Amino acid sequence: MRNVTFAATQFAVTDNVEQNLNLAEQLVREAASQGAQAILLQELFAGFYWCKDQDPRYFDWAEPYDTSKVLKHFSALAKELGVVLPISYFEKSGNAHFNSLAMIDADGTVLDNYRKAHIPDGPGYQEKFYFSPGDTGFKVWDTKFGRLGAAICWDQWFPETARVLTLKGAEAIFYPTAIGSEPQDPNWDSRRHWQRVMQGHSGANMVPVIASNRIGSEQGETCDINFYGSSFITDNFGEKVKELDKTTQGVITQEFDLDLLAKQRASWGLFRDRRPDHYQRITSL
Repeated sequence: MRNVTFAATQFAVTDNVEQNLNLAEQLVREAASQGAQAILLQELFAGFYWCKDQDPRYFDWAEPYDTSKVLKHFSALAKELGVVLPISYFEKSGNAHFNSLAMIDADGTVLDNYRKAHIPDGPGYQEKFYFSPGDTGFKVWDTKFGRLGAAICWDQWFPETARVLTLKGAEAIFYPTAIGSEPQDPNWDSRRHWQRVMQGHSGANMVPVIASNRIGSEQGETCDINFYGSSFITDNFGEKVKELDKTTQGVITQEFDLDLLAKQRASWGLFRDRRPDHYQRITSL
């Protein structure tokens, strides 16, 4: 038996970085007080979602991996609380910029860096202006509380991402997110679609999924986005077991026996019966 309690959080951000970091810390502390051992914060939580517009001044927000104030802040917090924290941040590396995530272990060690592989480009979500496609490959990390995988927002729409993470041994998958209304069609609500896709990854790979999204309305120069929260946790069959609503700041937690889930995953035969020899087409555009 290897019981681990996971948490998802959500909150609205402002243009005040220190205020955002303090609020994120408050929610991590709240989750830890409820017994959470691996706690997910939302995508790029240090600031508002600036990718609504194309403006080069936002490149000044990026930080190098080795000196990131965001990573240093949450490394100290992880060590203090003894929790694992996947931390999303805006990375600068030489002349390149990435939408990145570092996994911080329960002793405060920043284990390694993942750079978002799939970069969206559409009304309100103009990330290709800011981020290069990730060059790290998909990552899993051996932490105090298990072998954990993570991907970032648009990555979550691709079944290949979740399958590779699970093939690499991920026992749970984190998806930090920033998603809400679609500026080109204010009547289009993608919330249930967003959840169902990740539920499918969870069920197809028989691992829990933990997804955190922001809430609140953010105004840009070219459009506004109303972020719809709805952060959730699935069990290893893809069933939502915990969920927040569209507007409330909060924390949800769920405990899993990772040893039991591993036995169930093996007994179901999904990985035994794979046929990679038939999948060549998937490596082509």
